[in-house]
Amino acid sequence: MAATPVWSVDPRTGKQRGQVAVEAAPAEVDGAVRAAHAARGALADAATRVAFLRAAADLLDASAAQVVETADAETALGTGRLTGELARTTGQLRAFADAVEEGSYLDIRIDRADPARTPPRPELRRYKVPLGVVAVYAASNFPLAFSVPGGDTASALAAGCPVVVKAHPDHPATSELCASLLRRAAVATGLPPEVVAVVHGFGAGLELVRHPLVSAAGFTGSIRGGRALFDAAAARPVPIPFHGELGSLNPVVVTAAAAAERAEEIGTGLAGAVTLGVGQFCVKPGLVLVPEGADGDRVTGALTKALEETGPGVLLDHRMREAFIEGVRERAALPAVTSPVAAGPGGEHTVGAGYLAVPARTLVEGAGTSGHELLLEECFGPVTVVVRYADQGEAAAVLGLLCGNLSATLHLSAAETAGGGGPAAELIAQFTALAGRIVVNGWPTGVAVAPAQHHGGPYPAATSHSTSVGGTAIERWLRPVAYQSVPDALLPPELREANPLGLPRRVTS
Repeated sequence: MAATPVWSVDPRTGKQRGQVAVEAAPAEVDGAVRAAHAARGALADAATRVAFLRAAADLLDASAAQVVETADAETALGTGRLTGELARTTGQLRAFADAVEEGSYLDIRIDRADPARTPPRPELRRYKVPLGVVAVYAASNFPLAFSVPGGDTASALAAGCPVVVKAHPDHPATSELCASLLRRAAVATGLPPEVVAVVHGFGAGLELVRHPLVSAAGFTGSIRGGRALFDAAAARPVPIPFHGELGSLNPVVVTAAAAAERAEEIGTGLAGAVTLGVGQFCVKPGLVLVPEGADGDRVTGALTKALEETGPGVLLDHRMREAFIEGVRERAALPAVTSPVAAGPGGEHTVGAGYLAVPARTLVEGAGTSGHELLLEECFGPVTVVVRYADQGEAAAVLGLLCGNLSATLHLSAAETAGGGGPAAELIAQFTALAGRIVVNGWPTGVAVAPAQHHGGPYPAATSHSTSVGGTAIERWLRPVAYQSVPDALLPPELREANPLGLPRRVTS
């Protein structure tokens, strides 16, 4: 049976750019995983991993022109956006190198023996070890930062886990280019190139999550695709952790006082957040609660003006374009839904930005029976849903209809931010139960790569409580082991009494 070719496609024209690879057969997936598994020992040395991650970042930076050009040709995201994404990607690699060098990610804890306690406490020494081969499923909308060289790969390699990436079909040439740079960095620092591998094809993705030597998986994509892989991971004879980022509506609430104070600023900022990256950010605001009345009209008026001035954009592929157009059409056809600025086809290969509007009472009164629940599902592309509410009780009722989200945003007035307590605090509390990141007087687009960052949330935003961005993302690929009354000479170097590696640790006497 002939292998299925993998083509690079220009989304601006829909034309094939050239064949990049072929879809991996089961035997090829098996070979990649087994080679990665055999390379685990080479990643055991922390200093080597640090050198590898930094070398990978340096090679990506040195190849920036080629990487950005290739990614733009396959995604139409633009050289400016992609240059920034590459900087974010290499910054992640260096940040995880720094984390490994510092050592606290191992969470070393030592409880000294205390025979006088009741009951007596034995000597206990605990740290974390790598899980093994990690399967990474690349994202469509971030060809660098959430794909082959992205945060899942960087954090897994930092933990000491080899990686096999299932490339996204929207940017296969970018995936192969970045993988070659990572493998070059591996060889340059004394590691086998098999610590990073790439496979292509839908079938390869299923083979990968089912492979008995794969120990964990990271995914960024749709609810349907992520849930299928999550279920496959759980159905294995030996289930594995599946850390998936699936979908998010990212609700925004604009208080009446905030609308009165700065309506135009909020409306214009909302338009920028909805259209950033042609609406293809996982934290795009997809549901915005705006108060009824004149001040709310000022918010939507500014939103309308800014969206009407936004030119058409190219989505990542034609399948997404068709899904976006159909999704907008279905939502706009619902009773009581209007389209003040109609989103949809912008040309043969483009889409136009817009928004839909609906009264809050329509959502609340028809919950689960009217079909309006479709408005509470993510529509990938440059569109949002504006919900006009009469009072905070009605806004809270709408929020109560939502599932888990990556982010939730609250726009407050100066007096509300200074006052503390009251309705604003109640909304913050409701957001805390709803989302993994809460934003006040800003926009959720733009996820800072920082130690305190959390990019995840209750299901379906994510399938676990971990983060895919920030320093603690490394924890997904580690498991704790405690050693009880083990002689010092038999302990791993990280746990020996003399602390030969100079690692930070917590000691209880």
